[in-house]
Amino acid sequence: MRAADVSTTMSTVTEQTAAREAARILAAQDLPGLVVVDRLGRPVTVLAGTQVLRMALPSYCQDDPALARVIDEADADVILSGIGDRTVADLLPRHRPELPAVSADATLLEVAAVMARANVPLVAVVDDRRVMSGVITLDGLLDRILGA
Repeated sequence: MRAADVSTTMSTVTEQTAAREAARILAAQDLPGLVVVDRLGRPVTVLAGTQVLRMALPSYCQDDPALARVIDEADADVILSGIGDRTVADLLPRHRPELPAVSADATLLEVAAVMARANVPLVAVVDDRRVMSGVITLDGLLDRILGA
């Protein structure tokens, strides 16, 4: 089985996308992260869901998770208020990881190796001009490898 056989389309964002919109896409599509594309639609990096949480959560909750108990579950929407008017560019780490990419004819073992080396839950499937034709998520990869 090849990368092209297991890749799927997924929503992408640009660095100018509002962070709130990126969070909504992550939640609505149950994704581990989003591919960030440039103005030409070429994949650049991954916005991991954990980066959204890091920016959204109050710093005192990150410093001591037990302090998160002061926020009632009914008021959990305060988490997204921490994002404010930020954009995806604001959520990305200073040293942005390059988006791992494979060709359409890469084997699943190659995809796994690239994903593991990059330590991100997404791999882009690209052509020789780096135009993205799809994405393989960690979940999708494991399903195929384990025969689920």
